[in-house]
Amino acid sequence: MTSRPFSHPARTRAKSCSARSSFLRSTDGNALIESAFVLPIAIYLFVGVVDYGVGLYRAMEVKQAAQIGAQYAVINGFNANAISQAVVNSTPFSSVSASPAPTSYCGCASITGVVQAACGTTCSDGTAAGTYVSVNSAASYSTILRYPSIPNSFALSGAATVRLK
Repeated sequence: MTSRPFSHPARTRAKSCSARSSFLRSTDGNALIESAFVLPIAIYLFVGVVDYGVGLYRAMEVKQAAQIGAQYAVINGFNANAISQAVVNSTPFSSVSASPAPTSYCGCASITGVVQAACGTTCSDGTAAGTYVSVNSAASYSTILRYPSIPNSFALSGAATVRLK
């Protein structure tokens, strides 16, 4: 018969307490638990930053579309349909439109902008009234996700005015 060493009950209790406290002090899975809390928030913030960047880029595209329409008018003269097509075709952003339609008018340049005047008249500075073309572009941008207290859709617009002669 083999003898079994005597185990004192107080020692057994101390071993189980030390095993339990050792388990509670263990940090092996902390990184996984912390990642589970932080990762969704980080992804949400990353998507928000990307969404904001795409929105800003779309706004620049809409403004540039109006400028391209104005450049077309300078090179080819005023043709409302052709200028509208130049605005629409200037960007791969499919919702861009030339709205309101391009207009041509006579006016005199001033500090605050162009003041409309009758064609062929003389401006206050002694120069002849010029022919101007005004080109507008518009589009809407919808965000990728819904964000608290931020609208889901934004109206984007651009405008450009050039003197033809």
